[in-house]
Amino acid sequence: MGSSAAFHLAQRGAHILGLDRFTPPHSSGSSHGQTRIIREAYFEHPDYVPLIQRAYELWADLACAANEELLLPTGGLMIGPPDGVVVSGARRSAEAHNLPHEVLTAEEVRRRFPGLCPEGDMLAVFEPRAGILYPERCVDANLRLAVERGATLGFDEPVLHWAADGDGVRVVTSRGEYRAGQLVLTAGSWINSLLPGLSLPFAVERQVQFWFAPVRARDVFHPDRCPVHLWQYDRDRFFYGFPDLGTGVKVACHHRGEPADPDTVRQEVGVEEIDAMRVILRRFLPAADDRLAQAVVCKYTMTPDEHFWLDRHPQHPQVLIVSPCSGHGFKFSAVIGEVVADLLLSGRSRFDLSLFRHRSGPGESFNRNS
Repeated sequence: MGSSAAFHLAQRGAHILGLDRFTPPHSSGSSHGQTRIIREAYFEHPDYVPLIQRAYELWADLACAANEELLLPTGGLMIGPPDGVVVSGARRSAEAHNLPHEVLTAEEVRRRFPGLCPEGDMLAVFEPRAGILYPERCVDANLRLAVERGATLGFDEPVLHWAADGDGVRVVTSRGEYRAGQLVLTAGSWINSLLPGLSLPFAVERQVQFWFAPVRARDVFHPDRCPVHLWQYDRDRFFYGFPDLGTGVKVACHHRGEPADPDTVRQEVGVEEIDAMRVILRRFLPAADDRLAQAVVCKYTMTPDEHFWLDRHPQHPQVLIVSPCSGHGFKFSAVIGEVVADLLLSGRSRFDLSLFRHRSGPGESFNRNS
C-alpha cells in the first residue's frame, strides 16, 4: 500500500517522502513469496468489486509504465460447500456486478482441472479474469517509478515516533526529523507501534507458505491447466493454491495462524506444520503431495471483521491510517494507492469506502459503524 501511494502521489506532482524500516521489496512483511492471487468475484463483500476492477486497470497501467509483466491471467476457482462463505459469497458478488463466471460441480472441476480434487458435495465458482500478481516486482515497479517522478525514499530508516505539529506532523526516524502537511501510515504488522495512543483491535498472525515440487504429474499444475484456487473446507477452514511456475505448487492455509509479534515472529517451519499441509494436499491436491521445495513465513495483520482499515486518525485528521489488510489486500494495493492520493490531495474518493471506516468518532472506541 505504501509503495503504491508513493507512486500515485509522485505521479500527481506531490512533494512526498516515503520511509521504510527495511529495504523493499523485502521478506519481513506481507508482500513477499513470489505470487499473490487477484480475483474479481470477491466473496468477502460485493463492495470490493468496483475497487478490484479499477485495480486491474491500474496494474495494467503500471506494467506498461514499468515495461514489466506484473500479472499472469490463469482463471480462478472458489471451491467449497454450496452454502459456505466462499462459494455463496463469490456467487453473490458475481451476480450483483454481472461478472462472467461459471458454477461447476466437483466432477466438472476434476474433469477440467485434473490436479484439483474437490469432494463430491462441493461446488466451485470459476471466474476467467482471476490470476497471479508478482508482488516483489509490483513493489519494485511502484518505488522505481515513484523516484523517477520525484519522490524521496528513505530505506532502512525506522520511524521512531510522530506528533501533530499544528495542522501538519513532525516525524522522527532513526536518522533525523521531518515535517509534513499530512502523514500516511501503511506499516502493516507494525501499525500499532505507530499508534500508541489508540487501542486498535489489530492482531498479527504468523502464516506459512509452502512450495511442493511434484515429480510425476507436474503437467497438471501448469498455468494453462491449473487456475489459482481458494478452498473452504471443514466448516471454517480455508487454504489456497497456485499453479506451478517452475518453483513448485504453492499452497498455504488462509487465517488461523498463531499469534505473533512482528519483531520476533517464529521463522522456523516445523515438521508438524509440513505434515498438516500434506494432509490437506492428500485430500484435495494429491498429485502435489511430493517433495517439499520451500517454506516461507509471512504475516497477516487482522481486523475483527477481516475487512481493510482505511480511515483518518480520530484526533488528528492530517494522519491517514491505511492498514491492515487482513491477509487479502495486496491485489488492491494499486487502487488503494490511488485512493490515498485522492484523499490527501482532494479530500474525497470516488469509491464507497464505508466498509473500511471503523471509528465512531474522536475519542470514542473503534467500533464498526452500522
